[in-house]
Amino acid sequence: MQCVLTIAGSDSGGGAGVQADLKTFAALGIHGTAAITAITAQNTLGVQAVHDLPEGTVIDQIRAILSDIEIGYAKIGMLSSQTIVHTVAREIKGVPFVLDPVMSAEAGGGALLTGDALGALVRELIPIATVVTPNVFEAEAITGIAIKNIKDAERAAAAITDLGCKAAVVTGGHLNGTDVLSVARDADSDGEGGDQIRLTGDLIEGGTHGAGCTYSAAIAAFLTKRFSIQDACAAAKDFVTEAIANSSMVGCGVAPVNQIAATLRNATRYRAITDVSDAARMIEGCESFASLIPEVGCNIGTAIAGACTVEDVAAVESRIVRHKTRAKAVGCVEFGASSHIARLILAVMRFDSAIVSALNVRCSEDIISACKDCGYRVASFDRKNEPKLHETGTMDWGATHAIEDAGCVPQVIWDKGGVGKEAMVRILGRSAVEVAGYAIQVAECG
Repeated sequence: MQCVLTIAGSDSGGGAGVQADLKTFAALGIHGTAAITAITAQNTLGVQAVHDLPEGTVIDQIRAILSDIEIGYAKIGMLSSQTIVHTVAREIKGVPFVLDPVMSAEAGGGALLTGDALGALVRELIPIATVVTPNVFEAEAITGIAIKNIKDAERAAAAITDLGCKAAVVTGGHLNGTDVLSVARDADSDGEGGDQIRLTGDLIEGGTHGAGCTYSAAIAAFLTKRFSIQDACAAAKDFVTEAIANSSMVGCGVAPVNQIAATLRNATRYRAITDVSDAARMIEGCESFASLIPEVGCNIGTAIAGACTVEDVAAVESRIVRHKTRAKAVGCVEFGASSHIARLILAVMRFDSAIVSALNVRCSEDIISACKDCGYRVASFDRKNEPKLHETGTMDWGATHAIEDAGCVPQVIWDKGGVGKEAMVRILGRSAVEVAGYAIQVAECG
């Protein structure tokens, strides 16, 4: 497994520093190791205290890691004192690294780098770094260039690269979201270099505590994956943008970025697709299920956690139909494939967020009786009672009416149809596999 080392401070609030770096590495499929340089008493409101670790402790951590684990890249963050800068510069020789010249905390400020430490950083670490990732204020402190616009940022990035590093990227949180990357002419063997590259983006709503740490850690991770410098910076920018967009308030100050949000969302969507696919196979494998299929066909769906729209619900693309004597799922399982099932699920989730799946089947007295015989709670609604000016649709109104009338979320909601509308039974559950199991019991009972 690919491994990365972070050398940085610890954030007791969990939003920045080593904590942000390790979450970033994990989200990107990299094993993270850590050498802590300082312990901060910190929360979302800011830094209350900084306690530097002894030089020997920092040395012991770095040597322990490098003596046993093959490190692709290091990410160097908070180095609060001149002594720690000297120590890290000496111990990290031979390991390529990304340098985040942390000078203050994103949450509420608070100095994290002394003046003499900045001088040592410029002399000893920037010249041997692969990529340096200052924000506007850090770039100004390093170069003495006042940065008011993109052109100023390009000058500053070039000046930092002239100090000896392979590349410098001035991050765009204070430049309308555009990062400025300067790459030295001899940056790599692919011919990349000598360029000023603008990595455009938009300023987005969201908390930024830990954004700088996350960005530099992501660059180190992507470089370990053998991305070029430009591609690594671009990919890291996309990663941190999404982390900011998905930030969550955990305290009274600046919200920490959420590095794992995309991973969790993708995992949830994958589980929903798998759930519906498994349920469809169960249905196809049950010969008696064909008796439940209505004239218009049926469908089964599962919503992701926190679903808000039809696009958050997975279902069979072209429904489940009767093919000869058996049920057949026509088409793939896709998100947004069934507005009918999705609107029903979304309505039910307002009452019970754990009920994320539904299946519609044919309605008859025998089927309703079979549902009751199986011990399922049954409720209904009458389309004739739907208000004419109701704007959210029959499924929303019908499910709401049936649930409120029953006083709970039932396992079955049915209606006897109307003009141009086939009577229908809808089976609800916590997963599509569970719902398919309910339906198969009904089919076999009937």
